[in-house]
Amino acid sequence: MPGAKRNGGGAAAARALSTRGVNYSTSPLLASKTPPWRSRFLVALVGLAFAGLLVRALYVQVIGTEFYQKQGEARYAHTMELPASRGRIIDRSGQVLAASVAVPSFWAIPKELDADPEKRRALGKILGWSNAELERKLDPASKFVWLRRQADDQTAQQIKALGLKGVFADREYKRKYPEGEAAAHVVGFTNIEEKGQEGIELAFQKELQGRDGSRSVVRDRLGRVVEDIGDRIPAANGRDIELSVDSKVQFFAYQRIRDAVAENKAKAGSVVVVDVQTGEVLALANYPSYDPGERKNLSGAQLRNRALTDIFEPGSTMKPFIVAQALESGRVTPDTVVSTAPRSVNISGWSPSDHTPRDAMTVTQVIQRSSNIGVVKLAMQMPPREMHELYTAIGLGQRPQLDFPGAITGKLRPYKAWRPIEQATMSYGYGLSASLFQLAHAYTVFARDGEVIPLTMMRRPAGEQVHGIKVFSPKTAETMRGMLEMAAAPGGTAPQAMAAGYSVGGKSGTAHKQEGKGYAGNKYRSWFVGIAPISRPRIIVAVMLDEPSAGKYFGGAVAGPVFSQVVSQSLRLMAVSPDLEVKPQIVAKTPVEAVEESF
Repeated sequence: MPGAKRNGGGAAAARALSTRGVNYSTSPLLASKTPPWRSRFLVALVGLAFAGLLVRALYVQVIGTEFYQKQGEARYAHTMELPASRGRIIDRSGQVLAASVAVPSFWAIPKELDADPEKRRALGKILGWSNAELERKLDPASKFVWLRRQADDQTAQQIKALGLKGVFADREYKRKYPEGEAAAHVVGFTNIEEKGQEGIELAFQKELQGRDGSRSVVRDRLGRVVEDIGDRIPAANGRDIELSVDSKVQFFAYQRIRDAVAENKAKAGSVVVVDVQTGEVLALANYPSYDPGERKNLSGAQLRNRALTDIFEPGSTMKPFIVAQALESGRVTPDTVVSTAPRSVNISGWSPSDHTPRDAMTVTQVIQRSSNIGVVKLAMQMPPREMHELYTAIGLGQRPQLDFPGAITGKLRPYKAWRPIEQATMSYGYGLSASLFQLAHAYTVFARDGEVIPLTMMRRPAGEQVHGIKVFSPKTAETMRGMLEMAAAPGGTAPQAMAAGYSVGGKSGTAHKQEGKGYAGNKYRSWFVGIAPISRPRIIVAVMLDEPSAGKYFGGAVAGPVFSQVVSQSLRLMAVSPDLEVKPQIVAKTPVEAVEESF
């Protein structure tokens, strides 16, 4: 036993000595082939990685914390726009001409849309999409697609009835125009984003649009609102715009000009009605027109606001201004006799002519029978500057001071460039141009006792006094009203303009249309501008028809009846008492050639 213990102890000691004697670096089994520098390099890389992570953490948590908080919120928080309701456009009595109504708009998340093929085809049928168009628009790669904006009631009910997953509805506002075609050129229209494109909608875009509000919410992955966060900013609705237009007068004027265009086979027509006491425009109608709420396949002819944008040579409607200036300056009196014999005027080899020649006329008859020769003789007594200042004073060659887009300037050349023949032709309305609106404005000088007042499309406050530019004396204006009354009576150029129960006065005009560098032989513009009642002026009505082709083209015969109808109806709607006794009568028909105006 003792010997065994000694032998065992010796073996253990031998093993211990053997272990202590092993050299890892020299052992062929344990020695590493990796150089020591590589181990140190790996340790350094690990250290750098940890340092980078530390710097990144410092940047995210301290330096860039605001940015990353916003990015985080963007994953769950959304700002919803609270659209402002666009202001209404109303007429002078509060009748709505344009208003916004809430309508549903449908959108979808294509990748979440119901996969049922029958329901998808039914959706395409409702929307009017072909199968190819449906698949293209509902491409799962798209995150959002509009299905139908501002859907009508029928479409909205059909889409809701399908019960499709992934289809959502938002509320938008759509513009409605109750007066339709009748007031289209006054009101104008907006696009689908409710931005004004024409008319009052465009002119008062800033006032009408208001200011949108906002609401911060949390949405789930399906876009559903889960929670409100933050403060809500309420929307500020747009301001209502009150026009001077009377919707009843406007509608009647539109009907009459529409019917006159059809009856005379004309290309187009326009009417302007002005209240001479306030300068307010009561009606401004054009035909062709359009429905502002349904604007598919519109043409430029329908969109043109001809009363403001179309300019033309005003023809005989300029004659009263020349005669008034001759009276005002003391050159003539109403009874002064003017030689109007053919070729009694010769300007550089050119002589004006009258439709019905007469050897002599009084100044009153010059207006009553619309004599070119008589007016030229009066005009040639005036220096060109005097005529130019007169035309400028009544608003020709100037853009109307009107809160309305598209109003045009017209043409009036500087007087220093006038040749004698040009001064002569401009006295009866050739060689210058104006819009129908400008003519209506100019005739306020006769209705307002010699004062030209500014016109407006906005309703003026009750009792507001309106003042303008004094051009003629009240006596001259009164004398001219008497002459204009004779021009619109039997023996004058426009007896068709007479209105039942009301005295009227005005001037017809007819002019060849310009074509290229000359004039078309068989194309005319015809118009009539007048005042009623002439005994105590309340309204001015200006009527124009473009290219009547049903056999009549003189202004008195074509535009006169429209003037008569609009005057009668407008004054009744305005509760203006008749100033003439209404009784059945037979008026002898004057031969047409004896009363029509000259060119």
